[in-house]
Amino acid sequence: MEELLFSYLDTIGEFSEEEKSSMMELIQLRTFNKGQIVLKAGNKTEDSFLVIKGCLRSYYIVDGEEKTTEFFEEEDIITPVCIGDNSPSRYNIACLEDTVLLVSNPTLEAAGFSRFPQFETLCRVLSERQLGKKQQEFDSFKISNPEERYKKLLMDRPQLVQRVPQYQIASYLGITPQSLSRLRTRIITQK
Repeated sequence: MEELLFSYLDTIGEFSEEEKSSMMELIQLRTFNKGQIVLKAGNKTEDSFLVIKGCLRSYYIVDGEEKTTEFFEEEDIITPVCIGDNSPSRYNIACLEDTVLLVSNPTLEAAGFSRFPQFETLCRVLSERQLGKKQQEFDSFKISNPEERYKKLLMDRPQLVQRVPQYQIASYLGITPQSLSRLRTRIITQK
């Protein structure tokens, strides 16, 4: 797992072997099994996560039905909204596959910032990238119809369609599984 983490970090900045070794003292990696809940609605957390390996989804329960709002894959950052106001989470985050997450929280970050000044820059760069990416996804989602959303998903994240059950993709797109099936058939016949 360390190799996966450091190969990802190397895309953002340069770290010496000594720095990498010292960082491992501050880093918490947690493993979860497929189906396991990382954050349950109603619980509070200070933890945010970087997906090292695996696939997760966030979802709300609305009138007894699961409504998927996001999928997370390798290199995605998960920052639960409840961190900002210390409120209970309104949604769940569950593992769709066996998963390894790098865990961060204010205590770990403060220790990292004091030992490695470039760690603060790393966190800032990651946060800026994540914020920009999420804003673009949100804007695109709001101005497109379900067919356009699905085509964009196929173009931007084709592997996700193979990793995630179709009913969860339909929920994410805001349509029924039957509508997704018709949509997929229509797209295939247009090729």
